[in-house]
Amino acid sequence: MIDIVIEARNAAISESMKVKRILPFRLRRMIGPFIFMDHAGPVNILPANPSSLDVLPHPHIGLSTVSYLFGGQVTHRDSLGVEQVILPGEVNWMTAGKGIAHSERFEDPSALAGGKLEMIQTWVALPEKDEEDDPSFNNYKPHELPEFTDKGIWMRLIAGNAYGLHSDVKTHSPLFYLHVVLEAGTKFGLPKEYEERGFYIAKGSVEVNGNIFHEPQMVVFTKNAEPVIIAKEHTILMLLGGEPLGERFIWWNFVSSRKERIEQAKEDWKQGRIILPPADNKEFIPLPDDKSKPVGSPPRPEPLS
Repeated sequence: MIDIVIEARNAAISESMKVKRILPFRLRRMIGPFIFMDHAGPVNILPANPSSLDVLPHPHIGLSTVSYLFGGQVTHRDSLGVEQVILPGEVNWMTAGKGIAHSERFEDPSALAGGKLEMIQTWVALPEKDEEDDPSFNNYKPHELPEFTDKGIWMRLIAGNAYGLHSDVKTHSPLFYLHVVLEAGTKFGLPKEYEERGFYIAKGSVEVNGNIFHEPQMVVFTKNAEPVIIAKEHTILMLLGGEPLGERFIWWNFVSSRKERIEQAKEDWKQGRIILPPADNKEFIPLPDDKSKPVGSPPRPEPLS
C-alpha cells in the first residue's frame, strides 16, 4: 500500500544552484534514517558567473551527507583538510558527528558544459549514540560498489544491504540506498526486510497498483507492502529506506535528537567553534537570521490506498 506521494519542491542551495527538494516534507520528514534529499541539475543554462553555483563553507552536526553524481564533477573541501573531486558513480560519505564544515565547488568549466552536471545529495541521521562522534570522510569509487544487471534492469547498491547485495560503504544503522535503471516494461520490487521504504523518480515514469507516477515524485510505502513497480519508459530510480531512528529535530543544516543541541550548534557556528575547511576559509555561509525553533517529526499521515 502507498503511504504518501511527495512532490519535489523548488529550492536554492547557492546563488545560482537550483534544486528539486524531496525531503524533508511537512507530512513525512524521514524515511528510515534518511532525513534530507535534493536533486540538483541537470544544469542546462550556465550563469554568467559559474562560481555563483558554488555552495560556500557551511556546518553540519548529527548526520552523514551522501553525495552521488549522475554527471559532471564537484570539489569537496572540509574541516578535516580533505579535498576530494567527486565524479559520476562515486560516493562521498561525510559524517558530521559533533560538527564539521564543508564546501562544494564547481570548478571545472568542461564538467558544466552541455547540461552534464547532475547530482543527488541525501542526509542520513545518526543514531543517538553516534551523534557526537568525531567527524569523518570517505570517498568510494564505482568499482567498490556492488552492481547487478538483468534483462531491463541495472542497479548499483550505494550503501547498505538489499537484494542479496552488500555495500562496504560505512553506515551507522540498517538502511539501503540504490541507483536503479529500468527499461520500459520492466517489473521491479522493493527490498522487503526494512520497515520504511520508498523510491524517488529521477527520470521517467512508473506504474504502481494502476497509478502512474513520474519525475520528480517520491513514493513511500507502508510496512510489509510488496508493490510491483512497472517502468513506463526508460526510468531512473533512487531507492532508499531503512529502520526508523526515532524523532529528530532539523534546523538549517543541523540534525539532532535534542532541541538544545541544535541551539548549541547555532552558537558554535556564530562563534567560529566549527572550523572552516583549511583550503577554503576565505568565505562562508552565515547563520540564517531566523528566529524559528528546530522542527521535529510530525505525526505520520493516514496511508493512501
